[in-house]
Amino acid sequence: MKVTFLYYEDCPSHDVALDRLRQVMAEEGIQAEIEIIKVETEEQAQRLRFVGSPTILINGRDIDPPPSDAYYALTCRAYRLEDGRISPLPSPDMIRRALKRNA
Repeated sequence: MKVTFLYYEDCPSHDVALDRLRQVMAEEGIQAEIEIIKVETEEQAQRLRFVGSPTILINGRDIDPPPSDAYYALTCRAYRLEDGRISPLPSPDMIRRALKRNA
């Protein structure tokens, strides 16, 4: 399993998101290495199809796939949680489901 974590330094939630990803992986017994990519330029954001920080990819697939017309940029990301609220972090369950789908 390939796990990639992309972030933009100016978004404050990336540290908590990375900790959450590591915690869920440990709970699920997944011992994959996490490739951490700091997105620093607009060009890099375009090339990586970066929709915002934090972004987690499992085997190249976004855990919360953006719409086909998504805008790629150095920006913070918002996730719609299971209860409909908007959060700067993916929920542990969102991460867990994505890991299980790709196990």
